[in-house]
Amino acid sequence: MVNTQKQFSISELSQEFGISTRTIRFYEEKGFIEPLRSGQRRIYTPADRARIRLILRGKRIGLSLAESVEIIDMYHPGESDSTQLESLLLRIGERRAALEQQRRDLDDMLSALNDVEGICREAQHKHRNEQAQKTLTA
Repeated sequence: MVNTQKQFSISELSQEFGISTRTIRFYEEKGFIEPLRSGQRRIYTPADRARIRLILRGKRIGLSLAESVEIIDMYHPGESDSTQLESLLLRIGERRAALEQQRRDLDDMLSALNDVEGICREAQHKHRNEQAQKTLTA
C-alpha cells in the first residue's frame, strides 16, 4: 500500500512557520509531535504540521506551551469537542483579563510619567527664567 498523504521535511515546516529547525526538534523531544523516520531523515505528516500550527497559534495569544498542548490533546476526532472548547474559552478569558489589567497598569504608568514630565518641564522653565533674569541684572 502506497502512502499518498502529503509529507513535509523539517526545513519545509521551518520555512512555512518562520521557526527554527531546533524549535521543531524541541517539540519532537517533548513528544508534542511524532515525525516518522527514514534513516536519519524526519518525515512530518499533516497531523504534525497541524499541531505545530496550533502550538504557534496558542503562543500568539499568550498561552504557554503546556497550555497549548493540553488543549490540543483534548481533541479526539469523531468525539465531541465541547470540553476542548470550554477549556480554550476559559484560557482566553483568563488571558484577556490579564492583558486588560496590564493595559490599565500601563495607562497608570503613562499617566504618572506625564505628571512627572510636566513637573520637570515647569521646573526647567522656571530655572531658565531665573537664569535669564540673573543675566539681565548682571
